[in-house]
Amino acid sequence: MPAPTYIVHVFGKPGCAKCAMLQRRLDALLETEPYHGRFVKHYDDLSTEEGLVNFCLAQCVNPNRVPAMILATPDGKYLENPTPGANDPVCGNSKLYQYLGIQTDYSDEGKGIITPDMIRHILDAAPADH
Repeated sequence: MPAPTYIVHVFGKPGCAKCAMLQRRLDALLETEPYHGRFVKHYDDLSTEEGLVNFCLAQCVNPNRVPAMILATPDGKYLENPTPGANDPVCGNSKLYQYLGIQTDYSDEGKGIITPDMIRHILDAAPADH
């Protein structure tokens, strides 16, 4: 199997039901086409040093909006959001500004849910090549 095109960093913490749900949903999507083999998940546990370092390198994820996910190249470069600040009809306020990713929106609008459609929307926005 060829190397993945992109790494999906998932930032979460132990005992968090929403973190576990995001991982289950992402895992299910990554087993299907066109995502299988193109993306691989890397879980960044925020209770570990490595997880905190990767979280800090992301620079744009709000610690109060975990779980979150962000796309990166295999060499660790986070993908830039091609339309920073643009209204996103699928992800709404969950979409990250600087990088291609999402974080949990705990407002009344977002209700703290990251849906499979939101995850797909972010994965589909990754360029075909990099």
